[in-house]
Amino acid sequence: MTAAPPKRPSDSLRDPEWTKARLLEAARGEFSDKGLSGARVNAIAAAAGVNKQLLYYYFGDKESLYTAVLQQAYEEIRIGEQELDLERLPPEDAMRTFIEFNFDYMVSHRYFVALLGDENLHEARHVRDSVQLSGLHARLEQTIGGTLARGRAAGVFVRDIEPVDLYITIASLCFFHLSNRHTLSAIFGRDFTSDTEIAHRREHVVDLLMSFLKSAPASE
Repeated sequence: MTAAPPKRPSDSLRDPEWTKARLLEAARGEFSDKGLSGARVNAIAAAAGVNKQLLYYYFGDKESLYTAVLQQAYEEIRIGEQELDLERLPPEDAMRTFIEFNFDYMVSHRYFVALLGDENLHEARHVRDSVQLSGLHARLEQTIGGTLARGRAAGVFVRDIEPVDLYITIASLCFFHLSNRHTLSAIFGRDFTSDTEIAHRREHVVDLLMSFLKSAPASE
C-alpha cells in the first residue's frame, strides 16, 4: 500500500520530493515507535539521512511533521478503500471486501494502529485541525452509505444503520485485537499476533458483521 520513496538523486538538496518522502518515512517510524512526546527530531533526520535543518525547512516543527505523518497515513487507507471500486460489486460482496480490506490493512500496517493510539492520547488535536482529513472521511461515509443503500434496496441488508456507526464498529473489530495484542495474549495465553490467530480473528469479524447486517433486530 505505502508508496516507495523516490530514489535518491545525486544532490538531495535539489530534490525536495525525495527529501520530504524520506523525512515522512523516518518520522512515521519514530512517531509510531515512541509517540509524539518521545520522538526526537535528531533521530528522524538521522534515519532519513538528511540535515536536520531540512526538516524544519519543509515541515516547520515536530508538531507539523507529526500532522503530516497522520495525514499521509489516513490518505493511504482512504485511497486503498477507493481503489476497491465497491460500486462495481454486488452489495454483499462489496461490504465483505470493505471489511476484509480494513482488517488486512490494520494487520499489515501496524504503525497506523500505533499512530492512532498516540493521537488519541493528544485528544485528536492534530486530526481535528486538519481540513484535508475532513474531506477524506466525507468520501468514506459516501462509500459505506452507498453500499448499505444498495444492499437494502436489493433486500440483502435488513439493518437500518448509519454509515458512521457501521464504520466505527468495523474499525473497532479490526483494531482492538491489535492495539491490545500484548495484554490479550498474556491474559488468555494465546499469541494473538500469530498467523493462525489472525486468520481466525479475520473470519470471525467478517462473519459477525455480515450476519448482523443481514439479520433483523429482535424487536422486529
